Amino acid sequence: MEANLRWSLVTATAPIAWGANYYVTRQFLPAGHPLYGAALRALPAGLLLLAVCRRPPRGSWWWKSLVLGFLNMSGFFALIYVAAQRLPTSAASTVMASAPLVMMLFAWALVAERPGPRQLAGAALGVAGVSLMLLTGAVPMDAAGVLASVAAMAMSSFGYVLAKRWSAEVDVLASTAWQLLGGGILLVPFAVAVEGAPPVLDAPALLGFAYVTVVATALAFAAWFAGLRRLPAATVGLLGLLNPVTGVLLGTAIAGEALTIRQICGLLLTLTGILLGRKGGFLTVRNGRNSARSDNINSGLNYRQ
Repeated sequence: MEANLRWSLVTATAPIAWGANYYVTRQFLPAGHPLYGAALRALPAGLLLLAVCRRPPRGSWWWKSLVLGFLNMSGFFALIYVAAQRLPTSAASTVMASAPLVMMLFAWALVAERPGPRQLAGAALGVAGVSLMLLTGAVPMDAAGVLASVAAMAMSSFGYVLAKRWSAEVDVLASTAWQLLGGGILLVPFAVAVEGAPPVLDAPALLGFAYVTVVATALAFAAWFAGLRRLPAATVGLLGLLNPVTGVLLGTAIAGEALTIRQICGLLLTLTGILLGRKGGFLTVRNGRNSARSDNINSGLNYRQ
């Protein structure tokens, strides 16, 4: 139980950092350069982690890094930008809140982790909580924006579980570094072709990118993938709901936005879903048979890939 809680806290730093990243991006980073912004986020973070682990890709990881880099970094970042341009933040965040359910399905298929009733209920509560927290009225829906948001959610959910399956053979820092570098390398030619010259960065933008690169990317993704290795994908997916929770709380604390009763109820419902799912059991499928196991029994162990 203690190991489970410890790794849950480590993993939770990732969605919290990503929630704060929204504010930093809006306030300090240059607008109109999403591809360069994503490349400047991924490449330095990947190089930083590579300098720490000092392990270049070997064998199949040359192509696995590009696949995971596309799914979890470059393709995901590009689709999120399209969704952000065409949908209100509330609508896009609500679509992304369904990621825990999708991750559970992919984890069942790819790594034989069958979610238990508590985790399914926790995911449902989380989606309801985020919807209550963010959808405050009539929200205009753009078909292309919805498709981009759904594609980004499905792509990253699949990529995270695929990384869980593939990364058991290598160090977490190394696999995270290779994914970031692979995603950044894929982004650069598209950034040059679509956006032309890179943006000029002033002092606030440099400080903003320092936070985005070191905290919201290098540390956050390392914590996220470390959690995926040691916890069920369903539990990690539910912890991802701390992302919109952080965004709402930062809007209240820093931007001076008022926290409504509806948002408070949504926050409480989302946190209840996270706690319910973390305590819930799941089933692992081995040799064609189902065996019930709890999170507490499996905490801190590496799952067979």
